[in-house]
Amino acid sequence: MGIDRIVMAFAGSVILVSLLAAQFLDPNWLWLTAFVGANLLQAAFTRFCPLALLLRRFGARPGAAFE
Repeated sequence: MGIDRIVMAFAGSVILVSLLAAQFLDPNWLWLTAFVGANLLQAAFTRFCPLALLLRRFGARPGAAFE
């Protein structure tokens, strides 16, 4: 699995977990959802993703989105 797919899977997982936490624990967990969404939006325009940099350092295979 390439870096781009790992990033998308991680972001989707964090969003779903934060939505569940907001539903059952505290609505302030929605801030995490907003942060992940904002990070995905800025990565689409700037091609900068901190998680992609970290994954590259650990040897993950590059993908098309974050070369």
